[in-house]
Order: sequence, then C-alpha cells, then structure tokens
Amino acid sequence: MTVPEITPTLLSAGGAGKPVLLAGAGLGTGAKALWIDAVPFLPDFQVVGLDLPGHGASPASTETFTVAELATAVANVVEKLRASGDIEASAPLYYAGVSLAGALGLQLGLDYPDLFKGIGVLCSGAKIGEPQAWLDRAETVRNSGTPTMVVGSAQRWFAPGFIEANSEATTRLLHTLQNADRFAYAHACEALAGFDVRDRLGEIGTPVIAIAGGQDEVCPPPFAEATAAGVRNGRAAVVASAAHQAPLEAPEETAKLLREFFLAA
Repeated sequence: MTVPEITPTLLSAGGAGKPVLLAGAGLGTGAKALWIDAVPFLPDFQVVGLDLPGHGASPASTETFTVAELATAVANVVEKLRASGDIEASAPLYYAGVSLAGALGLQLGLDYPDLFKGIGVLCSGAKIGEPQAWLDRAETVRNSGTPTMVVGSAQRWFAPGFIEANSEATTRLLHTLQNADRFAYAHACEALAGFDVRDRLGEIGTPVIAIAGGQDEVCPPPFAEATAAGVRNGRAAVVASAAHQAPLEAPEETAKLLREFFLAA
C-alpha cells in the first residue's frame, strides 16, 4: 500500500477550542484558492485546507494511489496536526471536499467511521465519470502537461458568466491547475477511474450533506440526491448558481449549508 503525502494549510487564524473543518480541493485545484472566500462565513470552525498530491502545498506523488490510500493520508494528517498541537486533540472534527475530494469524504466515511462528526460531499458523487475517460485523461496529461486541461476545465468548473464577473477568483484556481504536477494529476485521474462506492453507501453512518451545483454538468444534482439517499444519515442540497466549484462560486451559501448541517450533527 502506497500512502501519498498530503500537506495541510491553516486557512483560518486562531481557532483554539473550535471544531475543526478539513476542507479538501479536487482535481486540478488547490484548497486555499478554492476555499479562502468561504472561510469568513465559517466562523465557528478552525478551517484547515487539504491539497491533493502534487497540487497546492502537497508534494507530488511518485506512484499511482487509490482513493482509499488518500483516505489514509488524511487520517495521517489528523494525527500529525493533533500531535503538533495545531489542532486540539479533543476538538470535534468535520470534513468537506469538492469533486475528487468529495469522493474522498465518502471513502473516509467507510474507512474511518469514527474520525469525523460530519462529512460534506460537494459537487461530487459515489462514482464520477467513466473509468476509460479518466485513464485517457491521465495519459494526455502525463504526456502533455496540465496546461492542456485549462480551457476544458474552465468550461466545466464554472457556471455561465462566472469567469467574466469573477476574474481574480477564477484566475487563481486555474493557476493551481496550470502549476499542478502532471504525474500527480495523472495519478489522481487513475484514482477516480477506480472509484465506485455506490453499492457501499449504506455502510456510512457518519452524517453526510451532499451539495450539488445547480449548473454542474460533471456531478449534477441527482448525484447529490443519490448520495444522500444511500447513506444512513444524509441530506441533499443544491446551490442553484454554482457549477462544479461551489465554495468559490457561492462561498456564503455553501458555507451556510455546511455550518447548519455540521453544527446540528
């Protein structure tokens, strides 16, 4: 088993004694670029960003990994944060992730059922896309680099008109994609190719909120509805204005949904 390394980034100042929210970013994105606009609307939490291998602050992976191995990497991060005193050992722990990081949330619910009090699965699902398409993309990026993904990702990630109205926010997210390690990006594609937990959702007992973007063509609202219906304690919600990057596109609304669900969990 190869466990890649995930580097945490503290996104909110202070927070001693507050519940901890681990905020994960998906394929081609970075936690700070994706979540920083939502942080002011999450005052009840100490927010810690998690980047995929080779993205943002995390070192590049050297070999293929699975979503289950990413889950182990997240558990390792929690252990290190507690040992270092960056988060209090007794603080309640929550997780929210977008796209691949949302899928990772479901895997955490399966493999580490007692680690989190609540899980947010954003713009994601129990299976995303088709395996061959992910393997084809992995090969393309491995050979030609992540900049080949910028135009297509911009079209998929954001609701119509969002880029024009929010150039700073979209630019910083697309820069993360451009700067991502191409081999780690390919490894993440391969992890998605092998991910399908649709028949295991009923094993997840941790409360789960599945949030979809109303404009998301990658993981449309029925994905969130299926996730919420499949787990033991789930709720589905839709952020109507967003596509595939809800914390960036609608930070206040997304944060409100997470806050209300987690603090009631």
